[in-house]
Amino acid sequence: MTSFVHVDQPTVHPGVRRAEVLFEQIQAARAGTEGARPLIALFIVAIAAAVLVVADTLVSNWNEGALLAAWTIFCLAAIALFALFASSVRKSSIAGLWQAAAERRAAARADARFMETAKNDPRVMQELQAAVWRQQSEGTVPAAAVAKIDALARMSTRSQEARMPTLYEAMRRMNSSRYY
Repeated sequence: MTSFVHVDQPTVHPGVRRAEVLFEQIQAARAGTEGARPLIALFIVAIAAAVLVVADTLVSNWNEGALLAAWTIFCLAAIALFALFASSVRKSSIAGLWQAAAERRAAARADARFMETAKNDPRVMQELQAAVWRQQSEGTVPAAAVAKIDALARMSTRSQEARMPTLYEAMRRMNSSRYY
């Protein structure tokens, strides 16, 4: 009697499967970055460091005149290299973080100027209060922000009611009280 042995052979080689998994992981890791921009920025820094080391080694035995000329040429080459790859460096994550921080600082300065204007001008303060109350009725502003605006409004009305005299007015009052 004849018997058959059935051996289950894989249809895909295990090495090919491991390579496919590896390539999928690499593609997934690259999907989070902006392509080659971070690598280009790192490459620029590495080239600049290598050129700096080579230039220092070359010019360590030169006299002052040739040394100045060599460093001038090196600086011009470095500026040209950075200008060549400026778009790649500008769009890197560090530049993005720096830009976001600058925008936050500019927004904070604008808010401070606006709040100072609102303290000194009752019309602007009324508009600000109306906007905050409207947002509170819609439920988009926390109660702490409304309380802060109300406190500023009360403080600005008090300061307008009891206006501080100018230095000229104060000195005139003080001097006129001496003679009468």
